[in-house]
Amino acid sequence: MYPLSHLVKETVPNYLSGLPIPNSIGGWFKLGVKDWFSLIPPTAAVAGFTYVTYLAFCPHGRPKPSGIINPCIQKDVKKVVDTVDIEDISEKAVFCRCWRSKNWPYCDGAHGPHNKETGDNVGPIVVKK
Repeated sequence: MYPLSHLVKETVPNYLSGLPIPNSIGGWFKLGVKDWFSLIPPTAAVAGFTYVTYLAFCPHGRPKPSGIINPCIQKDVKKVVDTVDIEDISEKAVFCRCWRSKNWPYCDGAHGPHNKETGDNVGPIVVKK
């Protein structure tokens, strides 16, 4: 606990007190290049914290979920229905459940990139005979 206490009570205040922040508006125009470069890290930290806070708490900061599950398969029909005869399955069949397969209704592994992109955990359904 001491390292955290030392950081908050001594290290950060000493760092902030050493920054070249002028007392007046005119003082900003008198800062040198080295002074401006020393102000970049704390400014970037404040900007990053502000951005993360905006994304976390502002509903307009987050992208809206699309709500569409099927992006491209049989979009010309009202409802997608596929029938597979169990007699046509030799030992097993692997069917897509993520709606991203190019070999619909069979799985082609497209759920892998989909899961990485969205944080989802969808996988195929395996039917064995």
